[in-house]
Amino acid sequence: MARCLAARVSSRLVLPRLRVETGSFHTIVRPAKRDAVHFHGSPRWMQRPPAPRSVPLSRLTDNFLDGTSSVYLEELQCAWEADPRSVDESWDNFFRNFTGKAASSPGLSGQTIQESMRLLLLVRAYQVNGHMKAQLDPLGLEQRVPPQDLNPALYGFTDADLDREFFIGVWRMSGFLSENRPVQTLRAILRRLEQAYCGSIGYEYMHIPDRDKCNWLRERIEQHVPSNYSREKQAIILDRLIWGTRFENFLAQKWTAAKRFGLEGCETLIPGMKELIDRAADLGVDSIVIGMPHRGRLNVLGNVVRKPLRHIFSEFSAGIRPADVEKGGYTGSGDVKYHLGTSYDRPTRSGKRIHLSLVANPSHLEAVDPVVIGKTRAKQYYSQDVERKRNMAVLLHGDGSFSGQGVVYETLHLSDLPNYTTGGTIHIVVNNQVAFTTDPKSSRSSPYCTDVAKALNAPIFHVNGDDVEAVVHACAMAAEWRCHFKADVVVDIVCYRRFGHNEIDEPNFTQPKMYQVIKGHPTSLDIYEKKLAQVGQLKKEDIARVHDKVMAILNEEFQSSKDYIPKTQDWLAAYWTGFKSPEQLSRLRNTGVKPEILKNFGKAITTLPPTFTPHRAIKKVYEQRAQMIETGEGVDWATAEALAFATLLAEGNHVRLSGQDVERGTFSHRHAVIHDQKSGEKYCPLNHVVKNQKDEMFTVSNSSLSEFGVLGFELGYSMENPNSLVCWEAQFGDFSNGCQVIFDQFLSSGEAKWLRQTGLVVLLPHGYDGQGPEHSSARLERFLQMSDDNPFVIPEMEVSLRKQIQECNWQVVNVTTPANYFHVLRRQIHRDFRKPLVVMAPKNLLRHQACRSSLSEFNDVEGHPGFDKQGTRFKRLIKDQNNHAEVESGVRRLVLCSGKVYYELDEERQRVGAKDVAICRVEQLCPVPYDLLQRELRRYPNADVVWCQEEPMNMGAFPYMAPRLATAMVSVEHGSFEDLKYVGRPPSAATATGFGSVHSREQKELVQKALQEDRM
Repeated sequence: MARCLAARVSSRLVLPRLRVETGSFHTIVRPAKRDAVHFHGSPRWMQRPPAPRSVPLSRLTDNFLDGTSSVYLEELQCAWEADPRSVDESWDNFFRNFTGKAASSPGLSGQTIQESMRLLLLVRAYQVNGHMKAQLDPLGLEQRVPPQDLNPALYGFTDADLDREFFIGVWRMSGFLSENRPVQTLRAILRRLEQAYCGSIGYEYMHIPDRDKCNWLRERIEQHVPSNYSREKQAIILDRLIWGTRFENFLAQKWTAAKRFGLEGCETLIPGMKELIDRAADLGVDSIVIGMPHRGRLNVLGNVVRKPLRHIFSEFSAGIRPADVEKGGYTGSGDVKYHLGTSYDRPTRSGKRIHLSLVANPSHLEAVDPVVIGKTRAKQYYSQDVERKRNMAVLLHGDGSFSGQGVVYETLHLSDLPNYTTGGTIHIVVNNQVAFTTDPKSSRSSPYCTDVAKALNAPIFHVNGDDVEAVVHACAMAAEWRCHFKADVVVDIVCYRRFGHNEIDEPNFTQPKMYQVIKGHPTSLDIYEKKLAQVGQLKKEDIARVHDKVMAILNEEFQSSKDYIPKTQDWLAAYWTGFKSPEQLSRLRNTGVKPEILKNFGKAITTLPPTFTPHRAIKKVYEQRAQMIETGEGVDWATAEALAFATLLAEGNHVRLSGQDVERGTFSHRHAVIHDQKSGEKYCPLNHVVKNQKDEMFTVSNSSLSEFGVLGFELGYSMENPNSLVCWEAQFGDFSNGCQVIFDQFLSSGEAKWLRQTGLVVLLPHGYDGQGPEHSSARLERFLQMSDDNPFVIPEMEVSLRKQIQECNWQVVNVTTPANYFHVLRRQIHRDFRKPLVVMAPKNLLRHQACRSSLSEFNDVEGHPGFDKQGTRFKRLIKDQNNHAEVESGVRRLVLCSGKVYYELDEERQRVGAKDVAICRVEQLCPVPYDLLQRELRRYPNADVVWCQEEPMNMGAFPYMAPRLATAMVSVEHGSFEDLKYVGRPPSAATATGFGSVHSREQKELVQKALQEDRM
């Protein structure tokens, strides 16, 4: 009986809108009008709704106070009857009161258990859906219907209940539901709920499945009193708002026709960001890395990061390059002013100092997001900030891009990965309520642009951009959340764009109604000044003095900008002091290592702990590697790579390798991390190269299935400190096209645009071995096409004067020996400048028996048969292996190639006995090794010159190499462009055939044609 009664009672407690299975909702019958309080714009009437029908008990939760799992109420009651201690205290109270086993609780004032539960559901409805009633749109254009859940009538309350006292204390809860809260009237409870959840800030946090986090937020939301700032605090907020507003006005007056992507309509961002920074500094943050799009960038640069205003103004007046090129200054192409970055040590109000870095970025919205996260992670490593307390990232977004750009999601999902987390990022959305010319209903499918962040269980604070104090409060709370929980948080500033997409755009073409409202809408500064004047906090004379002070400084900086010349330190970070610019000569360094040292490190990287149980196949791999080291012969690709990493680690450099499946290697060749077959524990030999090796000094990490986000992360990581080898490896080379924006906008052109060097290494598996169109080509031609060397001019090639690589934007190599791979990796560190390195990594050469090296090649002091004595360093070109003399008049053909096709050519040459054919490998394609090409052309004066490649004619290296080879040929009088012959696949739309038989036939034909006796 009791069980049935409990079920009947529970059915009366369920909200009508939860009855999804019935396919209908109960509505409130509208009675005759009467005088009563209305709750959210509804008619002034209330009526207790009819009792809802029953629902499956599985819809009820085992704890009606917070709801975490579905358990039948009957089962709970049975458990309680057997042992009251077996259920939650809240249910124990419920059943005691329900069965009459407990005296009436004090303070209830006739309050029934049913009313308690209904009141709790009402409070929860505000916590879950209060944001849908919040006053967020400063323009008042969005007419949102308040959720029915927030109507007290749905829960059975009438006018007569408004002044009744209710007790809503709940154990282990915060805010309204905290234990021993004072008894309050329903009117007071509703007033406070409206104030907390339906004011200028709308909170979304009830999706977070963590009681402590929700309690932390409830405590600050439900007990915060808006407009409770002191007079001094309000003066600070006003001062910052005046700076943000006057800065935009000043630019508009001085440069009326210039694009600046101003912040008008969201000037409250400036005091909000400053409050965020101050609060973070007080909580122990020493450094903040900021990424943002172009809107408001100049304002943030000048007023938040403190880039000199005269510098910003000078960029409007034609934009000048830094001086002192001879002393290491940069020239470069430069970029528009609203893409540039800077860094500055900024004092805070509390007397602390905090380092701010704003990362330069292109117009590609959100592309900078992973770069900022990577740079932040690097800062944490170099400052030994293992708790992620002292270094933090702040990302600013637009509403259209935050919901529309996939890289946002890729970046968000790096947030909690072990080797990518930064301890949380603060996201600020400048929500214009329009994306360029596209309305929200056409730019996203979700209610809010920030809904993507719910995937991370991040709290989201929607705030009215006209309420500067609300913006300041939301930003401060975001800083506190991040510092306390080390997790992401989103502040969505709902604002507007006073002008169009830029200042010379006409927004009335596409949003006429919105801009009619904007035209007559006061600025946030006007609104705040009026508010302060009304409450008597600040006098008009005081406000006027602040305006005069700001304008005086702006005019003074404008005058100083006319003869301002940027200083070198404005462009370069501290870690990079002493590194050479493209205009300065950097000497070449050897990269070899003595064999005895290599053997010592080789032993360390091939030795496993005696208690470790590897897979038997991997055990054999490590035994073979140990034998390679011991004998000094037959060193394969993976061992050479491990030796490069180990020697760099021993020299004190940080080494990081990241990408999909890099721990094992896509082709099961690396096995940098091995797994105990019994315990599942991991072991990484490269973590034990030197005694007491620092954690993360060597990092190899499988990444998420992301190219754009992860490559951007590694780029940002590599930009922080030059004394690190940072590598990203694609699973297959063609997957790199998923991050083409990073290659185009950052890696290939970042130094020219923003004067920022990086030594990032990109490993792209490449080679034609019958795997079809998708897994054959890394699109070598694209990287070569983006190279900026002149195909018709041979630069200075004298060793003592050569700056060819320094002046080129990056290096592209297609290496064919393990030893040369060893040297090219070490070359990245052993030089006085940094350049990106794109490596066409091998696939079948990883296990090719001919693709092996001797340890002597890693040293190469004395040289050995068939190899150039170019010094103990990377060989840009490997000459023919037949020990030809300086001049070989009898050679009829010189075949130039790159990559694995060399081994097939050499095998065919041996098979047919073509001793009158020379084969040279161009290991470094960009920049072209003109001096070595000239040497080989002189060596074979009577030879036809052939470029042989596996790729189609319109792909691979040929389109890039052809004019440059012709230039070299002309320079030594060895013919011209017409004399250069091509051997390879014909032009094609697809990179390769999908038919294995066709591939084999094509490969055989091109190799035979390259060596044929007939002239081409």
